[in-house]
Amino acid sequence: MKDGPDIARLAALIGDPARANMLAALMAGKALTASELAAEAGIAAPTASAHLARLEAGGLVRQRRQGRHKYVTLAGDEVARVLEALMGLAAGTGHLRTRPGPRDAALRKARVCYNHLAGDLGTRLYDSLAARNLIRAEGDSLVLTPAGVAAMAAFGIDVADLSRGRAPLCRACLDWSERRTHLAGSLGRALLARIEAKGWARRGEARLVRFTPEGEAAFCRELAPLP
Repeated sequence: MKDGPDIARLAALIGDPARANMLAALMAGKALTASELAAEAGIAAPTASAHLARLEAGGLVRQRRQGRHKYVTLAGDEVARVLEALMGLAAGTGHLRTRPGPRDAALRKARVCYNHLAGDLGTRLYDSLAARNLIRAEGDSLVLTPAGVAAMAAFGIDVADLSRGRAPLCRACLDWSERRTHLAGSLGRALLARIEAKGWARRGEARLVRFTPEGEAAFCRELAPLP
């Protein structure tokens, strides 16, 4: 491809195993230090710094210094969407890593995918919203129905305010561990934030989302009842 965007350059940046591991770690939505990302990638700190410089030059991450540390985040939602799509494609085409151990069972149950809920509980939420006609697929788009707007207002989410933002309100995201859909977009982000604000769950290490027993029961009862 001689004309147009240089996708080969971006693919090469993402395709390096160490850089891919660092980008995956940043899908937790938190700012991480270069040392933390080096540990995630299993490489030395100077090597991590060189990789991060390349990722920043390629527009995939941002770095900012605060005090003694330099913090790294994904460059934006568009980068997260590309990584989500690649994770889903890798899972759907059988390009999986070693079978997850017991520790990964918690990540399969509930984790954060950049800024929204993923894993078994994330797909349950999506399925419940769809079954109750609170969200509906229209062609390639996902829309919140009038009943969905009312349900979100009852849950404490201002849909009108979300709609004024640049991010899509609802977006379907393929969950790499469940190989089914969970909810992304500004509504997915707001739902996770509201779940945390209610004290139902909190973010743990890596991308883990830990629900309390009472919080999980409330989540399943109020937000994601089975049809």
